[in-house]
Amino acid sequence: MSHIITMSTAEQSRVVSYLQGELDETQQSVLTEHIRPAAQRDQLSLERQGIDLGLTIPEALDHLLAGYADAEGDHVGQAYYKALQHIIDWSGSDPMDFGVYSKPSTFFGSMGEELQRLGVPAGLLPLDFLFAGPPDEIPFHIPTPMDGYPAIGRLPLAQAKPLADAYAEVLDRMDSAFSQEAKRLIEMMQNEHDEWQTSLKYGYTMDTLFFALQG
Repeated sequence: MSHIITMSTAEQSRVVSYLQGELDETQQSVLTEHIRPAAQRDQLSLERQGIDLGLTIPEALDHLLAGYADAEGDHVGQAYYKALQHIIDWSGSDPMDFGVYSKPSTFFGSMGEELQRLGVPAGLLPLDFLFAGPPDEIPFHIPTPMDGYPAIGRLPLAQAKPLADAYAEVLDRMDSAFSQEAKRLIEMMQNEHDEWQTSLKYGYTMDTLFFALQG
């Protein structure tokens, strides 16, 4: 089964504020016009496939907005992660394609071992940001999906340049199985850094790269 990974930029505190009951007028409008309809469409897609998570995505969204995620069941983590992803998606830039992988945790885990062997520090390794999970600032626990997907990743935009530099420094010593992907990540993170620096000049406050790994 292939897993699609997308990436977007957002202000992390803006995302977290949806789960703290601090919605301003703009967020209320986004919630009504975009987030709730997206959650409902996602739920209808599951129902057409005969998939029951034990908690609907709109219900999971209501729980998160109310400040808890305590439903019980083997698959409720998927509903909560899907609901949170809709909040992330509508809090920042349009998602862009990061890639499609048959086993991202296996591939990027092996790539991370190679990078670590070459001296790249923890925090900049692929699994560290691709599977970082929901923001630490969320004031309650959100159950992790049982099979690991969907997954949520994040990387501070301030780390994009250090990541690109760290990978570039070891690129010529990397196993060829990972060098092409490393080159792509170097270019991608350098571009994200450059765009971020430009956006700061115009008062933009986005500070985090978010990754969505769908099953």
